[in-house]
Amino acid sequence: MTNLSLGIVGLPNVGKSTLFNALTKASVDAANYPFCTIDPNTGVVPVHDERLYQLAKLSGSKKTISATVAFTDIAGLVKGASKGEGLGNAFLTNIRDTQAIVHMVRCFEDDDIAHVHGRVDPVADVEIIETELLLADLDTVQQAIEKQKKKQKSGKPEDKTRLAALQAIETLLSATTPLRHRLDTLDADVIQTYGFLTAKRMIYVANVGESHVVNGNPYQQQLVAHAVKTGDRVVTLCAGLESEAAALEWADQHEYLAEFGLEQSGLMQLTQVGFELLGLQTYLTTGPEESRAWVIPLGYLAPQAAGVIHTDFEKGFIRANVIQCGALIEAGSLKNAKALGVLRQEGKEYVMQDGDVVEFLFNV
Repeated sequence: MTNLSLGIVGLPNVGKSTLFNALTKASVDAANYPFCTIDPNTGVVPVHDERLYQLAKLSGSKKTISATVAFTDIAGLVKGASKGEGLGNAFLTNIRDTQAIVHMVRCFEDDDIAHVHGRVDPVADVEIIETELLLADLDTVQQAIEKQKKKQKSGKPEDKTRLAALQAIETLLSATTPLRHRLDTLDADVIQTYGFLTAKRMIYVANVGESHVVNGNPYQQQLVAHAVKTGDRVVTLCAGLESEAAALEWADQHEYLAEFGLEQSGLMQLTQVGFELLGLQTYLTTGPEESRAWVIPLGYLAPQAAGVIHTDFEKGFIRANVIQCGALIEAGSLKNAKALGVLRQEGKEYVMQDGDVVEFLFNV
């Protein structure tokens, strides 16, 4: 099961495919020319959660199943993509299936890697891609409005309500306002139905050189200043460095990245920001057969969390035995945790917390 899905977009030659290769260890051609990535490439990556591995060791689990992130690498977009320029808007369609968008932005100078517009200008690059997403959404909503108008003869109140919701969206898009900035004023059902691109959460990735990966550079600072104005998030990384780290065993990656002053990989940064933006968290289950991470929305009650494992667990929910992961590891075993009184019994109104280790009791 894929828990988080991110679509990687950007102009040609900004480092998207290099980052995708690093994240997924997939073999995507990252040659130095536009439209090298012709088909969308998707890779599902396990999220390395140290808590899960400690639990698996404690329980002697036969299997360890991590949460995952699906990355979809979309071909380099250019100005006019929404109208068929470059490889056209078919690639924009592939982003509709993702939960959030990772917008890769070039924040480095390199004479050996051509910039599609002959200069490094992060904010201008962002505006080109944002315009294409806006235009694609505008086309979508205008087509939807035309179809909805034909339904007005039915006289159904819900048809009138939907038309008004679509027209409100058209007004925002015509004013070049990304929908994600006004989601609280829009019809959530309509947004979900049509998969509007600008309604998706945006994570800008400032791709910098190795020497700027910790403190950034003027280009990265321009991107951060832009994101502050729009309310979006920025992750700074070096795609080349991520690629080198990805070639190492997990145990060696942390040490390698530490040499450059980094505490965690780009994958972990993107995952953390993605979880925060989408309001997601992880709870854990553990036992001799398997230890597993489960991703749920913030605010989920215990029965809802149980339903993620199986619908019968939610229907027949009785109670949950709950302990924070750190407390369980400190206790050494569930048996010890019970003896110490740190294993709690929670009912149907319990609000799940990140890092909870849970045993569900149910009856079907």
